[in-house]
Amino acid sequence: MPPVDFRLYLITDRHQTAGRPLMSVLGQAVRAGVRAVQLRERDLPIRELRSLAMEFQRELPDVRLFINDRVDLALGLRAHGVHLRESSLAAGVVRGMLAPSQLLGLSVHSLDGVKAAEQQGADFVVLGPMYDTPSKRVYGPPIGLSILEQAARSVRVPIFAIGGITATRAREVRRAGAFGVAVLSSILSAVNVEQATEEMLAAIEVES
Repeated sequence: MPPVDFRLYLITDRHQTAGRPLMSVLGQAVRAGVRAVQLRERDLPIRELRSLAMEFQRELPDVRLFINDRVDLALGLRAHGVHLRESSLAAGVVRGMLAPSQLLGLSVHSLDGVKAAEQQGADFVVLGPMYDTPSKRVYGPPIGLSILEQAARSVRVPIFAIGGITATRAREVRRAGAFGVAVLSSILSAVNVEQATEEMLAAIEVES
């Protein structure tokens, strides 16, 4: 498998772009340095999702594209990888379906979840929510930095912190052992997308 060579993982939600076209916002973020995007439009029918993914590949061909949950789409479009939830198809099964060049990401919400993800063949995990944020309340209260610190000591798989991540908090999670951060609204909803992206990238580069 290729290495996880990005530290900022941008997750899409076209409902959080302040009315701007999603591809326009993504283009701004990419110009500012984003190298990996998870296409997560879970409410889109498969045909529309496929069309959006193909548009992404045409417009932003050098960016790593991860498809949320739809393994069939990731395989058919030869996306850089697929991203699963803990309730998705078993990670071990999906790992066996992917090409050697494709990465497998998995979202988890506990220390045990991180350990299981590594054992099942995930190439990286997204752990959270770290801080309180409306979009992640369905997954329970914030898990806090102590769980992140324990996870970083327990596994070798790269961990991306998610949930209420700002530039200041990006520094905190990096110091706690996160490999990188996964974000939505802090970039998608920003008035100045490029500036928000640059600030996040600068914060991530802090020594861990």
